Amino acid sequence: MTPNRRELIAGGAALAAAPAFAAAPGFVSKRPPVAERRFVSKAVEAEITRISKLIADPELRWMFGNCYPNTLDTTVLSLGEVNGKADAFVITGDIPCLWLRDSAAQLRPYLHLAKRDPALGRLFRGLIGRQARSILIDPYANAFMQDPTARTNLSWALKDDTDMKPGVAERKWEIDSLCYAIRLAHDYWRETGDTTPFDAEWKASARAIVKTFREQQRKEGPGPYRFRRSAPEPTETLYRGTGLPTRPNGMIHSGFRPSDDACLYGQFVPANLFAMTTLRELAALSNAVGEAALAQDATALAAEVEAALKQFGTMTLPSGKRVWAYEVDGYGNTVFMDDANVPSLSGLAYLRCVDAADPLWQRTLAACWSKDNPWYFEGKALTGIGGPHTGPGQVWPMSIITRALTSTDPVLLRNSLSMIRGSHGHTGFIHEGVDIDDPTKFTRDWFAWANGLFGELIVHVAATRPELLRETFA
Repeated sequence: MTPNRRELIAGGAALAAAPAFAAAPGFVSKRPPVAERRFVSKAVEAEITRISKLIADPELRWMFGNCYPNTLDTTVLSLGEVNGKADAFVITGDIPCLWLRDSAAQLRPYLHLAKRDPALGRLFRGLIGRQARSILIDPYANAFMQDPTARTNLSWALKDDTDMKPGVAERKWEIDSLCYAIRLAHDYWRETGDTTPFDAEWKASARAIVKTFREQQRKEGPGPYRFRRSAPEPTETLYRGTGLPTRPNGMIHSGFRPSDDACLYGQFVPANLFAMTTLRELAALSNAVGEAALAQDATALAAEVEAALKQFGTMTLPSGKRVWAYEVDGYGNTVFMDDANVPSLSGLAYLRCVDAADPLWQRTLAACWSKDNPWYFEGKALTGIGGPHTGPGQVWPMSIITRALTSTDPVLLRNSLSMIRGSHGHTGFIHEGVDIDDPTKFTRDWFAWANGLFGELIVHVAATRPELLRETFA
């Protein structure tokens, strides 16, 4: 039986140990030796030292020292040039391919440092360029090969019934993949003021994003995308290659969720909210680089999606509470659930799609973190949200981190830090799914997105509630 993404579990790639991290006595650093680190940023190293001094709990401090630089230490597979422009290839961790979503999210925790470190800025520019070129290969693909002329070597994707192009590693159509590419570009520009990455190639990729979103509004049929896979899990394939029917209403149809699992109903609400938000960010950036027509198109599309979300994107729970739906089909069918992968309903405020105080989102968040959500679990060690990707009884620490990133409740933040601290299964890293009763049972020992997200949380707490980092946890 060939392995697939959900089977890359504990016991995979081991990280070489480095000398003990000085700020965490009694704990040995799990970072690779300096000579073996893929990318070193002076600004990031200084940030590790600064934040570590604020963390009283030695185990939490040790985890931060391991996790925060994990993307740079281990996943920057290359940083070079293509046609005289920076090029960076950033893998997810235990899968040696670039996911648009993951790679953008992996660099995000370092964004506030990009202006301080020219090499780090070049890494951001390199990834923006690589993502643009990847989107121009195929805007429907979610993952790409390092060699843009190579065929996929992912065992689970070799026989996919879809239009696989050279350079594509996996071709699961996910709205959020393109949203994350926009978010990376927009936030880099906002943070640095640098417009050099946004050349003709990037502008072409941005136009391809808007074109693809419009195709998947499915106003004139399902569009060009088809995907089928022979797999034991129904979440790995799409019904008849296009998914269950949706009624056109202005929302964008997605084949798959950010978990890489198939949507039940293709009008996936969290991703549509993310698209609405990032299209407006694309408009702002496009105006800044002289692309007024693109800005107008993105703005108009965002307005269409927003109107459809207001009319079709909510539902009433059996309790009578009105909440955001997870997925709808435009025919009146809805599903309520939440998945740990972002965009999620729980992550809407983190993604700046809603105001954290918005009553509709607060009701939705409360429902997600309750038995109203079939993927919410409570155990001896962890309470949180998982998803179909790893199955029942598995909480993703990512869900706990995402919730904490938009909370101002000190009790919730304290409990979140405590649970995350207890979730690593003696490894010092954040994992994908973790058994709710036994943290030594987990999937993916090398998952850079989750590691970086934890680091982002600690930096956020240091800036907003530093007193919590002065506490120790049992």
